[in-house]
Amino acid sequence: MEEEKLLVRKIESGTVIDHIPAGKGLEVINILNVDLKHNETAVVLVNVQSRKMGRKDVIKVENKQLSDWEVNKIALIAPTASLNIIKNWKVIEKQNVKLPEILVGVTNCPNISCITNTDEYLKKKFIVEKERPLKLRCFYCERIFEREEIA
Repeated sequence: MEEEKLLVRKIESGTVIDHIPAGKGLEVINILNVDLKHNETAVVLVNVQSRKMGRKDVIKVENKQLSDWEVNKIALIAPTASLNIIKNWKVIEKQNVKLPEILVGVTNCPNISCITNTDEYLKKKFIVEKERPLKLRCFYCERIFEREEIA
């Protein structure tokens, strides 16, 4: 029996986000603020088969290079994700998402008493204590939070 394949056309330039945990693709596409009404094309594949992960989501966005903020936010939600940068129909760069040592302005502190939740001018800042399982320490209140509390 011939194996079924999901066919999605290649993109000329842009970004492919692969190895997103199944069910997280829609959260990732929301981070990207893709303007589907004006010239931006995106494909979201949800819960597709993967030899490596069992099931995964994949996103292809034409003519978009991700900002550091977007990559950091994706790393919070989908730490297994990988990025493929496409130019002239070819992958020119591959990278796995990775959190920096310090996250700035990516997420809010879950501690309602934290100064960052009352002072709008303070940038939210977290120190990455541990990546797996994720543990972030708020720079200001010094409380430690896990992925479920942050993302």
